[in-house]
Amino acid sequence: MNIKHYILLILILFALSTNAQKQVPKNLKKYDVVKLHFGMALGFNRTDGVIYNSDKFFGLDSVYSVETQAVPGFNINIVVNYNLNKYWGIRFLPGLNFGQRDLHYIVYDPVEEKPFEKVMQIESTYLDFPLFLQLKSERINNFRAYIVGGLSYKYDLSSQKKIKEDEKPKIRFNPHILNYEIGLGTDFFLQYFKFAIEVRYIRGVNNMIKYDASQYTQSIAKMENQMFFVTFLFEGSDTDGLAFFKWFKRK
Repeated sequence: MNIKHYILLILILFALSTNAQKQVPKNLKKYDVVKLHFGMALGFNRTDGVIYNSDKFFGLDSVYSVETQAVPGFNINIVVNYNLNKYWGIRFLPGLNFGQRDLHYIVYDPVEEKPFEKVMQIESTYLDFPLFLQLKSERINNFRAYIVGGLSYKYDLSSQKKIKEDEKPKIRFNPHILNYEIGLGTDFFLQYFKFAIEVRYIRGVNNMIKYDASQYTQSIAKMENQMFFVTFLFEGSDTDGLAFFKWFKRK
């Protein structure tokens, strides 16, 4: 999914908000009275990176260029939502992110005496721990818009995975990634649970590269994590926070 798809999704959300202004019976009237809600989230991600070339880059013998190419992935999270009041909330979404980045190097081959493309497919499985502050709009019937922002810590379980012989040479990533995140979404209050669609942008603040003696890592001064999420969230509404799971079990 590229940027155009995200913009289209945002326009659809605004169109839904306009339609939601028609008067209809309200579902989950006491949702905001209950402080703590639990649920689950499923979604898709686009895993990418931002590369800064090192000062040594133009002096290297073999590496001519390096770029990243995003590969679609998916994520699954637990939702823990605490309502501070009608408009503010705190959300914690621990879970797993599955993604892949392809690094495209243009490398000079001294044997063939010409450059060729070397593609490194680097898979990542992140333990994800995002913590957000949520600002919610006024509820209109069974619809509400919101924005979220906060920090997340991701630990890459695949960072120490053994590199196969046919994959070499291949660089490794730092397993510890600190990110800031910002997004927007829409809540739909259904009969038994609340459903939400959310779009989120993630940007890392620390360097992902784990350096070695190769020119593949020496050509990069810094690489920052960059991800886009489209997530579907399902939250319970009752006092024990398990309404959605009870409804799902009955189905």
